[in-house]
Amino acid sequence: MITPQQPDQLLANLGITALNPMQLAAQQAIQTTTDTILIAPTGSGKTVAFLLPMLQLLNPGHKGVQCLILVPSRELALQIEQVWKTMATGYKVNVCYGGHSIDTEIRNLSNPPAVMIGTPGRISDHIDRQSFARDGIHTLILDEFDKSLTLGFQEEMAFIIDGLQDLRQRVLVSATASLTIPDFVGLQSPKILTFIPDDTQTGNLTTEVVYATRKDKIDTLFDLLCTLDSEPALIFCNLRETADRCSALLTERGIYARAYHGGMEQEDRERALIQFRNGSVRYLVTTDLAARGLDIPEMKYVIHYHLPPHEPEFVHRNGRTARMQASGTVYVIVHRDEIYPSYLPTALPEFRLPSTQQPLPNPPDFQTLYISGGKKNKVNKVDIVGFFRQKGGLDKGDLGRIDVQDFMSFAAVRTEKVAGLLASISQQKMKGKKYKIEVAR
Repeated sequence: MITPQQPDQLLANLGITALNPMQLAAQQAIQTTTDTILIAPTGSGKTVAFLLPMLQLLNPGHKGVQCLILVPSRELALQIEQVWKTMATGYKVNVCYGGHSIDTEIRNLSNPPAVMIGTPGRISDHIDRQSFARDGIHTLILDEFDKSLTLGFQEEMAFIIDGLQDLRQRVLVSATASLTIPDFVGLQSPKILTFIPDDTQTGNLTTEVVYATRKDKIDTLFDLLCTLDSEPALIFCNLRETADRCSALLTERGIYARAYHGGMEQEDRERALIQFRNGSVRYLVTTDLAARGLDIPEMKYVIHYHLPPHEPEFVHRNGRTARMQASGTVYVIVHRDEIYPSYLPTALPEFRLPSTQQPLPNPPDFQTLYISGGKKNKVNKVDIVGFFRQKGGLDKGDLGRIDVQDFMSFAAVRTEKVAGLLASISQQKMKGKKYKIEVAR
């Protein structure tokens, strides 16, 4: 039997002392209104804003899926799943997305969850396979709804929504104010909550232009990174090929960077994000895929290697910095002959690169270790911490973020401790079993 958590305990589980105004407004609207549209900036806490009131709509006596959350990417699906598990509600959750083993998903759905999170393509596939019953689904949440439309999921979304005959409530969530909502969503007099500031260029955000002397901007990017005091940065490109090229050339020159874009294999994308989150990679060279919907740290710097063609993408990219009263700087790298897009002010202040070559950024303080066991092997974070400290001799400050997946895990370990740790545990067993542990590629 599920014992409902008290609101204060749920917030404590999330590490939150109080809800912000947007989350309070969403809680009231979702609990009392049929349909809701929530528009708020990236990084403002939208996931908590819809999960907390959604929890109150669940019936602990019902044994099937009650809430379906559709998202445009597997990364966002996994992020929402992690927040839900951190809340420790007692309700089961399953996540389904392309690239994940569908046989594993079907086995998980044999004991249906109360909350199902997934991408439109994979959820459509499960509906075709009749992997779960839809007659108990009363709440539908469409997170980053406009991005799902941009990625071409209209047909799958229409198919899914048309089959939810007992749907009573719809919640649309986005970071974009100018939404066009197709009729297939079926909204009925929605309550619209908008928390986008009128001035998207906040007082905490500084935007500066860096002029490249050559149309190939890689030298300018390299020089710019050498001036940022080894602080992490997101570097945005318009093309996947450019992201690959930039990350490779930066790494060749001694600045370790990782690419992240939709053309990469799922495993490579996930590892790039893990390394960026845990600080073993300082520079992520990416497309607009990383502009929103990802759980990544607050950035002090955002760099536009390419400017996007439209202003919303520019705003979303910049939303990765200067969040929640913090300050941040956006650098726009342009050649003097380059034509500015119409949304960009023509009188941006110039950031002048030093005339002499600056030292390389410091290497990352941590490296990421791969562990060949995860949740399905009954391995958790506590097991890994205990094993590394007891058998590997690590102190508390030597371990960083730990990510545990179904069949593998990743742990950030202070760089100077990695060799000794691997030597110490090479013949040791964790929970009675020997796992492969090595530096993640």
